[in-house]
Amino acid sequence: MLLGSQLRRLREARGITREAAGYSIRASESKISRMELGRVSFKTRDVEDLLTLYGINDEAERESLLSLAREANVAGWWHSYTDVLPSWFPTYVGLEGAASLIRAYEVQFVHGLLQTEEYARAVVRRGMKGASVADVERRVALRLERQKYLLSPNAPEFHIVLDEAALRRPYGDREVMRGQLQHLIDISERPNVRLQVMPFSFGGHSGESGAFTILSFPDADLSDVVYLEQLTSALYLDKREDVAQYEQALKELQQDSPGPDESRDLLRGLLQLS
Repeated sequence: MLLGSQLRRLREARGITREAAGYSIRASESKISRMELGRVSFKTRDVEDLLTLYGINDEAERESLLSLAREANVAGWWHSYTDVLPSWFPTYVGLEGAASLIRAYEVQFVHGLLQTEEYARAVVRRGMKGASVADVERRVALRLERQKYLLSPNAPEFHIVLDEAALRRPYGDREVMRGQLQHLIDISERPNVRLQVMPFSFGGHSGESGAFTILSFPDADLSDVVYLEQLTSALYLDKREDVAQYEQALKELQQDSPGPDESRDLLRGLLQLS
């Protein structure tokens, strides 16, 4: 995505159309579009030809962008789990790992970055009916691996609003749910985590369309991405007008939900009742 955005910026600065850029690398206009959105892999020769077309002759600048192209084609650690993942999810894991700010709303279950191992296992078993024990464990292992990023020295900011329904819907037995609630209380104390609970008592709210995640990146050239998971696919929205609507919905959810301290008290109350 970073390389694609840089190539788009260079092309637009020279006033070159996608059609002309595609012609220069023996490709279609649509391929240039996919390259600029970071949706396809990059051939070094194509990037070299585009840089020449865009008038980039400085060796240091060329090498910097060609280095990005080489990095873009290296498979991430999560690709070893693709045998147990839906086809659309590896893209999300890559984006999540590159984000500096993750904002989300969840209603069905606790967000994957906050799940305990036992709770995650119960969620995966429910979603992968008939799967082998080995496949379930590999999916759980991926979820735990993703969580390491949230606890790393370069951890992103994570702002999450959990609907009370996600906290009351049982996955696993009583001890699993108690462990999950305690984990949420503990992790909500981390400086990079802002956890709020949208209580049933509030009534209708701006999260009526369901769960969503907004990913923001440290590079200013990268637009925010909204991730929407569906039953058989996922949507990645990056148009400014689409992102703005989801940002507004999350802002309202945050304003209407109790703050982090009050939400922690609500979690403690649910733990006592469980």
